[in-house]
Amino acid sequence: MLDDSLLDHAEALAAADRGGLLRGAAEAGALTRTAVRHATEAGLTELRPDGRPRALLVAGPGPVAGCAADLLGAFGNGSVPVSLIRPTGRSAEPSDLRWTLPGWAGPLDLLFLLTGDGAEPGLPALADQAYRRGCTVVAVSPAGSDVAEAASPPRGLNVPVAALPFEPGISDERPIAAPGELWTLLTPLLVLADRLGLGHAPPDALEALADRLDQVAERCGPAIPTYNNPAKTLAVELADSLPLLWSETPIADAAARHFATMLGALPGRPALHGPLPEALTVHQAVLTGAFAGATGEDDIFRDRVEEPQALRARIVLLREQPPAGDTSAPAARSLAHRHEAAVSELEAPDGSRPLEAAAELIATADFTAVYLALTPSP
Repeated sequence: MLDDSLLDHAEALAAADRGGLLRGAAEAGALTRTAVRHATEAGLTELRPDGRPRALLVAGPGPVAGCAADLLGAFGNGSVPVSLIRPTGRSAEPSDLRWTLPGWAGPLDLLFLLTGDGAEPGLPALADQAYRRGCTVVAVSPAGSDVAEAASPPRGLNVPVAALPFEPGISDERPIAAPGELWTLLTPLLVLADRLGLGHAPPDALEALADRLDQVAERCGPAIPTYNNPAKTLAVELADSLPLLWSETPIADAAARHFATMLGALPGRPALHGPLPEALTVHQAVLTGAFAGATGEDDIFRDRVEEPQALRARIVLLREQPPAGDTSAPAARSLAHRHEAAVSELEAPDGSRPLEAAAELIATADFTAVYLALTPSP
């Protein structure tokens, strides 16, 4: 059961937020604008490429690299393959992580290194692999870091990362999945992708992206009461649920995977995600098994004091605008109704451009995960 006594007390939330999670989510728009400025100062907006790469490779620690790869692929509409290079190692310690280029990587490919820390020795080693193969390397990392040095001219290019609102003196450790970090690392790649013709992200679209992040922060901030706050409302709905995050279109798919990651990394809550219409089949057993909605007659006289709250499956539909008439949402709602499963919906407003739709879905999901992390069960 969620301790909702904190949700409508902004001061209490601020006191509980020792890691600066709410601040990171609230400053996503400002971080995006700073990232645009850093990309401009690094010279990305002045590039005159002769052609487009054969493939984009993305590598970095934590969950941000995966979401960035998903979104680059979605924004590019399949114009070029985007591959995530997953790390290997015996532990999750930065010093233990290693990355290896796929065997086919070569001079026609572009490697992105994404890190908010810059001290992972495996990333400079990956850059050396790329240089030996003739790959172009672009890093987004803190200035002066080992990764920045590895990607410095003339061999590569580093874009300084916008600093996150994190103070080690306030929190014991940096959050594994810090809200706002995605936009600091992804935005320079959007600028470069636009120059390469791999996605439409001109200056006005990036400003609209930052504006939408600001708007979500205004609607979902800690001072906005639950009844009028989409993120707080969704947090209450997911409190005693196993979320089934169902999505349509590549951007919504990326947002759903990111949401599942944030729910696991921040409040430590399990969630399943799946694209529609496949999820209607893949997750049907979840709706009829141990996590099914309450069915049958209930014994009103049984003792509930020591009885744990049952975890029930709850469908969350993440949607942007699908092609006209091409939507599985009605079938998803019908399936939920037949199995007495609750449904929540997270949608980008009509008319949202792709970058704005991604901002709407991901930023709302980030605020929801933060509220669940700050309001544990009493």
